[in-house]
Amino acid sequence: MTYSIVAHDERTGELGIAVASRFFAVGALVPHIRAGKGAVATQAFVSPLWGIDAADRLAAGEAPQDVLDALVKADDGRANRQLHMVDAQGRTAAYTGPDCVGWCGHLTSPGVSVAGNMLAGEAVVRDTMEAYRNNADLPLIERLMAAMEAGAEAGGDKRGTQSAALIVHRSEPYPWLDLRADDHPDPLAELRRLYDVAHERFLIMSKTLPTRANPHGTLDRTNVDAEIVAEEDRRRAAGQASRSFATPF
Repeated sequence: MTYSIVAHDERTGELGIAVASRFFAVGALVPHIRAGKGAVATQAFVSPLWGIDAADRLAAGEAPQDVLDALVKADDGRANRQLHMVDAQGRTAAYTGPDCVGWCGHLTSPGVSVAGNMLAGEAVVRDTMEAYRNNADLPLIERLMAAMEAGAEAGGDKRGTQSAALIVHRSEPYPWLDLRADDHPDPLAELRRLYDVAHERFLIMSKTLPTRANPHGTLDRTNVDAEIVAEEDRRRAAGQASRSFATPF
């Protein structure tokens, strides 16, 4: 009932997952990331424990294929499940149970994996992968969006649309950006809107957050406030209104 992409950007070290489905709040159960270690998507007759355990095992240094083999072997529900992952070395592993609803399947390449079930056809997975690979000049988050949009153009989830999610981790255990549209008529377009809104303040303010290297964060707002004003000036000069629904203050 879902298609997703997991990827590692070897240039930046970022790990990301994008997912879309005709299922409520797909971002709550499918994606799991451990910064600097690996990204996992668990779907079909979803087992959130597969996602949690796989991500933890990647973080502990296990190889993706070993992780996948162990989880599949231990679960009596494996025939109805789908799981795929990538680690920080670009190694992938993917599994589609024989009882997953068609069309179902997966496609892997170094640093990226695409998988889906209950799809309009094989083209969904193929076009998602192709779009990702053809947009190597884009930042990881934009490559993931372009890939998912290509999958939607190919038919996406054959039942329709409802939710989508997009998560990217950089070096910290918390996400650099975590976007979700839990119940929306065009969830991928909503992710685009949220990404635009994130640039207005959130991604600027996030530069002040504590990190492992700087656990106190940045408390002086001078540069941040100046950058927010500069971003507002840029949008104004370009004739671009804010896409946020936030109330004015």
